[in-house]
Amino acid sequence: MSSAWGNGHATLWRGLIKGLHRLGHRVIFFEHDTPYHAQHRDLRELPGGKLKLYASWDDVRRDAATQLADADAAIVTSCCPDAVAAAELIFTSPVRVRCFYDLDTGVTLDRLRAGQSVDYIPANGLGDFDLVLSYIGGHALSELKTCLGARHVAPLYGSVDPEIHHPTAPIDRFRCALSYLGAYAADSQRDLEDFFVEPARRRPDLKFILGGPQYPASFPWTPNMFMLPDVAPEEHSAFYCSSRLTLSLTRRATADMGYCPSGRLFQAAACGVPILSDEWEGLDYFFEPGREILVARTTGHVMDALAMSDEELGRIARAGRERALAMHTADRRALDLENILEAAVSLPVEQAGSARE
Repeated sequence: MSSAWGNGHATLWRGLIKGLHRLGHRVIFFEHDTPYHAQHRDLRELPGGKLKLYASWDDVRRDAATQLADADAAIVTSCCPDAVAAAELIFTSPVRVRCFYDLDTGVTLDRLRAGQSVDYIPANGLGDFDLVLSYIGGHALSELKTCLGARHVAPLYGSVDPEIHHPTAPIDRFRCALSYLGAYAADSQRDLEDFFVEPARRRPDLKFILGGPQYPASFPWTPNMFMLPDVAPEEHSAFYCSSRLTLSLTRRATADMGYCPSGRLFQAAACGVPILSDEWEGLDYFFEPGREILVARTTGHVMDALAMSDEELGRIARAGRERALAMHTADRRALDLENILEAAVSLPVEQAGSARE
């Protein structure tokens, strides 16, 4: 959470914790320190709580146990390098709600289907947790039960902090007809070629900007495509607001599960930019296609979007922003989390603890 560089989870956690603080809660966040995040650290203190950076789990195990002694809920997250050790500590603590939050559900389940191990999942699965939260919904919720033994599952989707992402003045170096902000991912390559590269080939008169790291030298660049490998987190709003239209893509492993909005989908909407998204089941639960968001199934749909008038795109952008601010803010998700945890607390003690007996 201490570094938002190339890390969408950081922005999500910051907004969520800020929302929890506004509801009267206090959060202690333990983060394994790494050289990369230390080099790009842009948060050192946690308003409404405390950020504890550590070099090894042994260094903070006793402190974590002390914090758990009077905590109402404990959450272990996916991709935490010490998730298994932290879970073992939580299971033996007096904390009332033991929760696992999978922020990478699509990747988790995809690895399991491929017969691969998942190093942040305990050896006996997720059955010892009172509650399992998932960053995506849809079929993933059932699979977390059948594949990993989760007993109580609920979605906790991404969100946006409108104090961070909001309309702002465009910047000349970001101005373009279509933008895409996201690190390179091999399983998004085909969609990126269909919805970004091919439209750039067909419209050499327009400027296309791709922002994000790790794109290979073999990427099929065109003369009117421009690469920005490092877009600072504080420039994301200006990046979006300098785009006539921005593209949102979902990794295939995640999109196949459905109900999988990325945090950047909400961030772009809150900035008041019209969004063109790939299609996945449940998208209409978050935004109304055609009125609050545009959906691309083929390159032709992208070409149609690029041909829309400024007035048409403006209407979609305003409607999308209104929906994001009404339904998808970090404060709204913090309230959702509070309600989910309170429901878990109300479970009978024998039911909540049965998997640990």
